[in-house]
Amino acid sequence: MKVSTRGDYACRALLSLALHADTEGPTSVRDIADRTALPQPYLEQILLALKGAGLVRSKRGVGGGYVLARPPSEITLADILSAVEGPIVAGEFGEPHQNGACDHEGQCVLIAIWSEVGEHMRRYLGRMTLDEIVLMARGEADWPVTIR
Repeated sequence: MKVSTRGDYACRALLSLALHADTEGPTSVRDIADRTALPQPYLEQILLALKGAGLVRSKRGVGGGYVLARPPSEITLADILSAVEGPIVAGEFGEPHQNGACDHEGQCVLIAIWSEVGEHMRRYLGRMTLDEIVLMARGEADWPVTIR
């Protein structure tokens, strides 16, 4: 899986809202764009998708903008990425045949492996909440460890 620009921008935008959750009232798209250095027109589209997924709420007019629809501890990276990119998978390969019924020289074993990789990604991203990422960004928690 490759996280697209859209997925990255969505995560950055919601992280910005979470980092400033103590600010009273909604945050304008312009403020989010300024804080994150994201292009405002594209950010507006992304925020609409996140709103449709129930991750943010919006308020129109003067003093309007966006707020998180749930506490940061209840929003995961999996929620965000799924909202803007669709299902988290390692690839679109279909279901493998089993019990030696594979038509193409071991392909089904690889399909099963890719499916398992997708499951690992979903579990990992499903455990990583905005609340935890806020702590990491502020230096109050350790960053994720790279396995080598």
